[in-house]
Amino acid sequence: MSSPDASVESVTLWRPTGQKEIDLVAASGWRAWPPRLPEQPIFYPVLNSWYATKITREWNVPHGGVGYVTTFDVRKDYLDRFPVQQAGGRDVLEYWVPAEQVGEFNGNITGAIREVARYLGPVPDDEFDRAAADLGCQFPGAWREYLQGQSWLSKGWLESGCYLTLLAPRESFDWGDAWQPAAQNFPGLVILGTDGSSEMLAVDGRDSSAPVVLIGNTTQGWEEAVPQMPVKQFISQVEAGIFDFTWE
Repeated sequence: MSSPDASVESVTLWRPTGQKEIDLVAASGWRAWPPRLPEQPIFYPVLNSWYATKITREWNVPHGGVGYVTTFDVRKDYLDRFPVQQAGGRDVLEYWVPAEQVGEFNGNITGAIREVARYLGPVPDDEFDRAAADLGCQFPGAWREYLQGQSWLSKGWLESGCYLTLLAPRESFDWGDAWQPAAQNFPGLVILGTDGSSEMLAVDGRDSSAPVVLIGNTTQGWEEAVPQMPVKQFISQVEAGIFDFTWE
């Protein structure tokens, strides 16, 4: 795969990352991984997004409440000195970089380290209950079940090329409150997420069977909202990475 400098051949790597580590990466200008701690003799970048996502959701989120999937490019001529390690099944592939060589490794990163996705841990019952009381309607049962699972996508890119931000219950209320007075045209409004900008994914909380719809700043009411799909199907497509917006 080509790096930002097309004259340099590079390899795209991935890394599951916790909050403290990604804060240090951000402090570096998204250019370097921090030095390893004494109990971390090896730096483990991995070779595919599936494996990085699995570790993020099964280790980083349970241990820290949040986990990130990141990706970056490294010069191939440098990376070739490290043999690929198969740490399990066919797709469980890693590089093992000794801690003392992380500085040199950073010097061979081409371009920026990029955050691809953020996952959060289970939302407690009281947060859902408070937000529902403030909204005056209930969240869909399937949505509550998804956000109370081991981990859920908070924001990130799907394999479809779609970017999503999904909202915790309190954020749903805050978004609706900030959208006043336009939100008054949508009684029962429960905002589930956005496209990272002004387009919102929402449901009518007065109707437990209401589908997810797309609304924007110029949408005048529920009758103008663009239907997407039932809530359960939306969650399934997000988890499979295949959801994309229907615009009309």
